[in-house]
Amino acid sequence: MLKEEGIVKEATSKKAVVRVMKTSACDHCGSRSSCHMLSDREMIVEVANDLQAKVGDHVELRVPPGSLLKLSLLVYFLPVVLLIIGAYVGGAWAKSFGLQPTVASIIGAGLAMGIAFYLLRWFDRGERARGDYRPRMTRILFNEASSPQPCDSK
Repeated sequence: MLKEEGIVKEATSKKAVVRVMKTSACDHCGSRSSCHMLSDREMIVEVANDLQAKVGDHVELRVPPGSLLKLSLLVYFLPVVLLIIGAYVGGAWAKSFGLQPTVASIIGAGLAMGIAFYLLRWFDRGERARGDYRPRMTRILFNEASSPQPCDSK
C-alpha cells in the first residue's frame, strides 16, 4: 500500500485539501525524472475528511493496494492496444472502402484512440462517484500548533 504524508491546507467537514510532502521514496522511484514531485511545485490532493482533520494537521494518506497498478495499466495499456487494433482493422478494411492501406490504418487508429479516450473518461466519471481508487486519509499524525517548538534558553 502506497503511503504518503501531507499537511492539510483547507478543510471542511466533508473534504480536505492536502499538500503532499516529498519523501525519501522519491529518491528511489524510477519515474523521478518525469514526476513533478521533484520540482518546486506542490502536489495537492483532495481527499474525504473522514477523520475531521483541521488546517495545519499532518496526515497520512494511503492509496488502496493494487489500484496504482490497475490504473496505470488502464491509462497506458488500453490506448496502445486499441491504437494497434484500430490500425490493423483499418488496414484490413482498406479495400472495402477503396482507400490506401496506410490511410485506412491511420483513420482506424484515430477512431480507436477516440474510443479509448471516451472509455477512459467514462471510467473516470464512474470512479469519481465511487472513489475506489482515491487516496484516503488514514490517520492524523500531529498538528503544527501542537508539535514541540524549540525553546530559547536565553
